Amino acid sequence: MFKNLSIFIALLSTGIANEEYKVLPLKGIETMPIAKTVFKLIKNDEEKIVDLTGKDFILVSVREHGSDGRFYAVDKDGTVWWSGAVTSGAPEFRSPSGIFSIIQKKRYHMSTLFPDDSGVNNMDYMMKFTNAGHALHKGSVDWMSHGCIHIDPKDVPVIYNWSTFNTKVIITRHTYMPFAKEDLRKIYGKR
Repeated sequence: MFKNLSIFIALLSTGIANEEYKVLPLKGIETMPIAKTVFKLIKNDEEKIVDLTGKDFILVSVREHGSDGRFYAVDKDGTVWWSGAVTSGAPEFRSPSGIFSIIQKKRYHMSTLFPDDSGVNNMDYMMKFTNAGHALHKGSVDWMSHGCIHIDPKDVPVIYNWSTFNTKVIITRHTYMPFAKEDLRKIYGKR
């Protein structure tokens, strides 16, 4: 394991962290995609299948080993129509796994727990999904967060304007790319 946490975080944010980094479920909660719109939610050793067919949702595969470090906007018809890079919580501030609803939206917002010394809003396009303050918001995709999901400044206005209080937010530590690949090829072309 890395002896220097700041080096580890820097490597993790670039996707270069070594294979010794093992992701453990947070507080017994784990969310696994098992189909494009179907998820297995494991909480306290109990499994529940959640089917989001017919619903808009934002899936975030956090930037950790085994994950994509991307968000995927999925329309109610099951089409992945937008995707982009994200960063998530540093190891000491891990983003929660689970299925949530957006509970608050604010175009301009300053974190109350981690305010910016300059007085500049640091959570613009905020879409809060936990009462503990976790949110999707505009941020650098080069730096890990205090638990929120940073979405690239070029992508976040689109997601903010599309999402509603009915939009689900799924946070997973597993890859979603196998389910999104065909739609992304249609959007971005073959690679």
